[in-house]
Amino acid sequence: MSYIARDDRPADKAARYAEVKAEILAVLEGEPNRVARMATVASMLADAFPLFFWTGFYVVDETKTDELVVGPYQGTLGCLRIAFGRGVCGTAASTRQTQIVEDVHAFPGHIACDARSASEIVVPVVDAAGQLIAVFDVDATEVAAFDAVDAEALERLMAKVFAA
Repeated sequence: MSYIARDDRPADKAARYAEVKAEILAVLEGEPNRVARMATVASMLADAFPLFFWTGFYVVDETKTDELVVGPYQGTLGCLRIAFGRGVCGTAASTRQTQIVEDVHAFPGHIACDARSASEIVVPVVDAAGQLIAVFDVDATEVAAFDAVDAEALERLMAKVFAA
């Protein structure tokens, strides 16, 4: 496996995402369990991109459909629950739009689960019926660690893994 450093070109990062996507899809082939799929995605992405400090899912709570509960992840302790509209994850859940935050300390209402987090990307995850099932959250300890390449690659991966 090759790894992407912070200063690598976008084309290199896109190529690494394509490689990891193929690896993830091969591992998940035939696996119907959503938790197993989430755990695999979080683990393989965390391993593939050393810049990723926290990588995981916040799942829509089955009993409180306006709240996220921590799901499978890699990293330090995550927040247990996040209301829709609160913080970066809650904003992604309520708007259903990917959130790229260059500096989490400048984001209004940011929830600091770990003070070392400096930037974040959160991608909404929908199922085949178009229902929001989770958000995929990645944090980095560097400011401005994420860009459009990350957003496009993660959106495509989530669609392939969970909406297919």
